[in-house]
Amino acid sequence: MAKRPERTSRARSLSRKFAMQALYQWQLTGQSCAELRNQYADEEGFSGADRDYFEALLTGTTGERESLDAELGSLLDRPVAQLDPVEHAVLLIGLYELRAQIDVPYRVVINEGVDLTKRFGATDGHKFVNAVLDRAARTLRSAEQSAAARARA
Repeated sequence: MAKRPERTSRARSLSRKFAMQALYQWQLTGQSCAELRNQYADEEGFSGADRDYFEALLTGTTGERESLDAELGSLLDRPVAQLDPVEHAVLLIGLYELRAQIDVPYRVVINEGVDLTKRFGATDGHKFVNAVLDRAARTLRSAEQSAAARARA
């Protein structure tokens, strides 16, 4: 039986939340992906998450951190090292999704990043995350944005 879209969407949202928390912790402690994966698999509510998607986000962002940070650096008005750890984690996930998870619409990536930052970040951090992910989407998903614009016209 196929997963219902709303179930998949909710499970991926939970995966993003847990991945953001794990990446925040990773930035502060340097724990390995295996340690974080095991820790978060035991967290309350993790059973509702998409385990494979959590794993893809965690390993993809940590494995590609240097190239993701280099790309982020070109989109920011400050050095990557000055980013708040929550905003940095959300931006790593968003940029990774825009690059590697082409099945996820760019608007979903941006909205999920904004929602996570509203929930866990600084007061106006969501505005910053929105602007950065929007700039990234213009480059990484230009064809998708053009198609969406044509469909609206």
